[in-house]
Amino acid sequence: MPNSFFSPMIPQPDNQVEARPSPPLQKRMDRQWRPCRPRTGTSSSSLPHALSLSPPPSFYRGRPGRPSQYSRWNSCWKYCIMICYTLWLVACCLLLLLYSVRFRTGWSHGHGPRIYPVIGCLVAFYQNRRRLLDWYTELLAASPTQTIVVDRLGARRTVVTANPANVEHILKGNFGNYPKGKPFTDILGDLLGTGIFNVDGELWYAQRKLVSHEFSARALRELEFAVLEDEARARLVPALGLAAARGDAVDMQDLLRRFSFDVICRVSLGVDPGCLDPALPAPRLAAAFDAAAGIIARRGAAPVAAVWKAKRALDIGTERQLRLEIRVIHEAVMDLIHMRKKEQALMVNGGGVGGDGKRSDLLSRMIECGYPDEAIRDMVISFIMAGRDTTSSALTWFFWLLTRHRDVEREVLREVAGGGASHAAAGGQGKMRVLHAALCETMRLYPPVAWDSKHAAAGDVLPDGTRVERGDRVTYFQYGMGRMESIWGADAAEFSLRRWLSLPEDTVGPPAHVAGVSPFKYPVFQAGPRTCLGKEMAFVQMKFVASTVLRRFELTPVDEGRVPVFLPLMTAHMAGGLNVMVRSRGDQITGDGGGAPPVASAAAAGN
Repeated sequence: MPNSFFSPMIPQPDNQVEARPSPPLQKRMDRQWRPCRPRTGTSSSSLPHALSLSPPPSFYRGRPGRPSQYSRWNSCWKYCIMICYTLWLVACCLLLLLYSVRFRTGWSHGHGPRIYPVIGCLVAFYQNRRRLLDWYTELLAASPTQTIVVDRLGARRTVVTANPANVEHILKGNFGNYPKGKPFTDILGDLLGTGIFNVDGELWYAQRKLVSHEFSARALRELEFAVLEDEARARLVPALGLAAARGDAVDMQDLLRRFSFDVICRVSLGVDPGCLDPALPAPRLAAAFDAAAGIIARRGAAPVAAVWKAKRALDIGTERQLRLEIRVIHEAVMDLIHMRKKEQALMVNGGGVGGDGKRSDLLSRMIECGYPDEAIRDMVISFIMAGRDTTSSALTWFFWLLTRHRDVEREVLREVAGGGASHAAAGGQGKMRVLHAALCETMRLYPPVAWDSKHAAAGDVLPDGTRVERGDRVTYFQYGMGRMESIWGADAAEFSLRRWLSLPEDTVGPPAHVAGVSPFKYPVFQAGPRTCLGKEMAFVQMKFVASTVLRRFELTPVDEGRVPVFLPLMTAHMAGGLNVMVRSRGDQITGDGGGAPPVASAAAAGN
């Protein structure tokens, strides 16, 4: 190769002009020639500089009056290390200071899980992940204010309370400061959209006004009573009768969930999915709702929300499955909306027809009001999600508790034998005090929704002195409140009807309200401006089903010694279901269910 190529590496006499390569070539050469040790047995001085891996002496020597390139590089590297180390120390100090100040100002009671810097209570949370409800209940019971603060890596600071005064402050006293919040709407938004359970502010107020009007309509109540009667006579009773005749075990939780899904779809959509019909295949819509609800529940329980958000962004794993299930649900409801609009345009009447010749289901009524398709879709999906599992969950635990307390079962049985199922559906449920008390006591111990959360819009101080920071998640814990001795007495863990029956006979209110018990002490149906609008319909359905089943059948758990596990999903479930043997009561307690319910008198009683 030409000698000029190596000329930058060979010392040149002073009287010669040094030939230098172009700047890009010089940079590449500088990167290649770095200080290194020569190979064993070979002296670097014996090799030409052009063939040696070591840089030339001029690299170390530099030019007169200027430091060498090696010296400058070495100094810069040392400065970089010092700067990075200093920044790391400052960051650690600031982080420790931030956590210490946060704990001192945000939690002054000293009760709750052990919290460590950076990771918070993630260790304790992981250790108790299989018993979160009981763990929280123990922590709340140990706190003098029944309030704790939970802070863990990847999650917002959470204030958990079982204090009725705090619950009233959150749900009523300072209602405007505690909306659902963006974290909640992010979890449910893909499925519920802008439905009433997933919005705040003016949009929520407008939707609540609409739903309140629809739920108070006579036609919708008449439809509910008619659907309950038809589903019970045509499907629920025959299914239990068949199991009794064959001596087969039946999962009451599964049976009640399918019954509730049939009822809620017929009332809200005007269609019959036929979940309880053995001649029909399992409906795809029901499976989609089950899968979507399970994945969304795991979203809410995830220790680090960034994980499911990343999976959603990448469209992988469970988030991909959720997207597909939601597409099935949305497409099914939108198809029904378009079909119903065509029916109304052609004046075609089908099932679920009211006395005025129009469909009375919620979907048809909203279409008649002229609401946009997406708003109707989100509303009816919200209604289905709220009603499909709440009543079935309460009834599952109700029947299990009766098998553990046969004396209570006998009292309920005596009461329902005199009224019948249609008595419960036709407005007579206000007089069924024992059944009402048994259902309330069931939901005290096993609420369909274990907890509910809001997010603080601004800083606040709860009545017990707990500081709430802007953006904090504030949770009132229904499951724990039902077990607080400070609220219910020393026997809070026991199933006792006297809590509800100790009042005079004439003080029992309508089924939507238990006289003498504050809704902030018993927030199973929430309280304040966001009180559940469907609680009256829920009580009607639960009393109807309980009366229908108890009058005809005796249930005995397959494993009588088993204590089921309470699973706090979107709505609570009994782990493993409730497998029972069914025995027909025969002539012990007769009754034809009361015949067809007098819907006209029922509607009049509701007004």
